Amino acid sequence: MYWLVRPPVWRLAFLTFASWVFVGWFDWHFVPIMVGATAVDWVAGLLLERGGTKARRRWILVLTLAANVAILGYFKYRGFFLDSLDGLGAWVGLDLSLPALRVLLPLGISFYTFSAISYVIDVYRGDLHPTRSFLRYSAFIAMFPRAIAGPILRYRDVEGSFEHASRRLTGRLAALGLYFIACGMAKKLLVADLLLPHVNGLFGNAGDLDLLSGWAAALGYTMQLYFDFSGYSDMAVGLAYLLGYDFPQNFDSPYKAANPSQFWRRWHMTLSFWLRDYLYIPLGGSRRGTATTVRNLLITFLIAGIWHGAGWTFIVWGLLHGVYQSVHVVARTRGLTPKNEWVNRGLTFIAVVVAWVFFRASTLGEAGQVLKAMAGLNGLGSLHSAKTQIGYTLTLLIFASLAWVNLAPNTWEVEVKPTIRYGVVVGLLLAAAILAMGRPAEFLYVQF
Repeated sequence: MYWLVRPPVWRLAFLTFASWVFVGWFDWHFVPIMVGATAVDWVAGLLLERGGTKARRRWILVLTLAANVAILGYFKYRGFFLDSLDGLGAWVGLDLSLPALRVLLPLGISFYTFSAISYVIDVYRGDLHPTRSFLRYSAFIAMFPRAIAGPILRYRDVEGSFEHASRRLTGRLAALGLYFIACGMAKKLLVADLLLPHVNGLFGNAGDLDLLSGWAAALGYTMQLYFDFSGYSDMAVGLAYLLGYDFPQNFDSPYKAANPSQFWRRWHMTLSFWLRDYLYIPLGGSRRGTATTVRNLLITFLIAGIWHGAGWTFIVWGLLHGVYQSVHVVARTRGLTPKNEWVNRGLTFIAVVVAWVFFRASTLGEAGQVLKAMAGLNGLGSLHSAKTQIGYTLTLLIFASLAWVNLAPNTWEVEVKPTIRYGVVVGLLLAAAILAMGRPAEFLYVQF
């Protein structure tokens, strides 16, 4: 239907309306919130372009950012804030009895809020000319391929596609789109969803884990999260190609990283670069000495943890990555980093796996139980217990996944060619993924 609509302006209107319907299908109450926030940010961009005094422009920026953060904070963090106040009151002997509040999180709000913030800041800095078309800006915010779990788009990512919209679905766009969709569906349905019940079972019995099953739980989730989230990102890229848009890469073989900094340049790249450009560098980056660099890293990754979820487990996860980055900075400046790349990769991977335990655990106590098992404090385990708790399927999936993420090229490194051989491979991948559809399993990052 998108390609049948003429002319391009009506096609864009159709895409925007369809994206609003997509969001409204989840819950129609969230459509006015998205449209209202879109209007505020679009108007703010135009006001910033008009100029005026420096103080006036700064106030426009501050008020717009405050509005975006307030919307995100209300829906995502109010329940966590009230629960924390209740806990603090109980700790000091006060019975606050604050009302429990669980607000349904609007679809994709974390992702399109960060996109809106980047747009306003870029206009304020003079790095971007604001669009005078409300329709284009609405399409940029609402575009349904990224609605569930990103990537975090910047306006410049789609500006060229708006300016030079393709008149038809070309063979190249169709080939790239179907390739990325097939790869993403295969990652999600043939790997991540197969790991899901095993990982849930192990984390659900965290107190009974031993050394082997503890590491199986952590490694299983490490692989599940990667194939689930990178699978969604691939599918979003594929859908965008089918609409004539070129989305940015979000994963670049992150488990091949040789240090914590490199990991974050490869994992959830659109978020990493957003945090770098709009938080870490404005704080001072690494320009003012080691102590200031460490402070900025800790603040940046604390915000990264809070962005991911309203819970102490996410805060600890973010701070842990901030500590990893800080240790690496200090070790590098003093020449203490290992010289062997595989040693560096191994240390980085183990550190990432440990941090994922907090990311997955429901509570800090559950995370502590899994880490205690991984440290061997619950016993080493036996072949019999491994067979009972882990099983052959999970063992095979973990080893196969480890080999894949360390040795195989990622989806962006494969040169897609319009040949029969590539068509057959992509077709078989897509068919296998469709045949694997069973009980629905939501994407892990939809909760963010």
